[in-house]
Amino acid sequence: MEETPALLVVTGVSGAGKSTAVNALEDLGFFCVDNLPPPVAASTLESLTQAGVKRIALGIDVRVREFLDDATRMLDSLASAGPARPEVVFLDASDESLLRRYSSTRRPHPLSTETREGASAVIDGIRRERDLLSALRARATLVLDTTRLSVHDLRRAIVGRFGPAGGKMPRLYIRVVSFGFKFGAPVDADLLFDARFLPNPHFVDELRALPGTDPRVETYVLESADTKTYLGLVTEVLAFSIPRFEREGRSYLTVGIGCTGGRHRSVVLAEKLGTTLRERLGLTIDVVHRDLARVNVEGPEGDPDHGPRSTQGGQES
Repeated sequence: MEETPALLVVTGVSGAGKSTAVNALEDLGFFCVDNLPPPVAASTLESLTQAGVKRIALGIDVRVREFLDDATRMLDSLASAGPARPEVVFLDASDESLLRRYSSTRRPHPLSTETREGASAVIDGIRRERDLLSALRARATLVLDTTRLSVHDLRRAIVGRFGPAGGKMPRLYIRVVSFGFKFGAPVDADLLFDARFLPNPHFVDELRALPGTDPRVETYVLESADTKTYLGLVTEVLAFSIPRFEREGRSYLTVGIGCTGGRHRSVVLAEKLGTTLRERLGLTIDVVHRDLARVNVEGPEGDPDHGPRSTQGGQES
């Protein structure tokens, strides 16, 4: 990641999706200031930078039309001022598309003439606006034509360019949390996996007191064919879905994997998943064992926490 602030200026014709773009940037962690008069942009940026803000997006449109002539001068001054070089995103769409959007929302164009009504007034406003914004459009580093884009398509385009996949922000942060279902599932878990059907070291005398981080417990859990199959399936599900979560602009993801007490099976699988996914995806993945330190006070027979012992395959019921 760059140490200097990432600065975006978002502009474009009214109805092309600027609000959607600004909202998407805000969800990506940008500090967004919409409808900012260019004369105060420099002081605003200085204050935000001093406050430690690293990603800033400024929205400019014809609502500040008295200051539009200052907008290009502002960009020139920011470009020559040093590290905070702005990237200008200009949103555009065909006249026909803009007319349809204004018709569906029944909102007037901000530059509609007062002497005309309906579509005629809107098209007048669109044409006038294009003239006023022509200098900004010429300075754009990215022009997005939203004519055929839904709001969801536009959001994906913004996330793809300025989100983790575009290298403009930190990549997706993942926590893999092992836990015991008897203590409740993690409230912040986005995805949950259940390991209670796998062979349980709790019913092996020499393993019961050991944590899931012990190599002997790991060997016992991983030698099961069911464990190997399940671990492979969960790994593939996560390897498939995590890049897509990242592409949608998620900044963090919590994966919970639970067994009954959260001391053995879930711990082994969480450790294995963390290691495998780090290697495959190159992401920051923290493994947290929520219930590992909890101590069982009774043995397996009639253990109130683990329930009665099954007579089949050493599994608890």
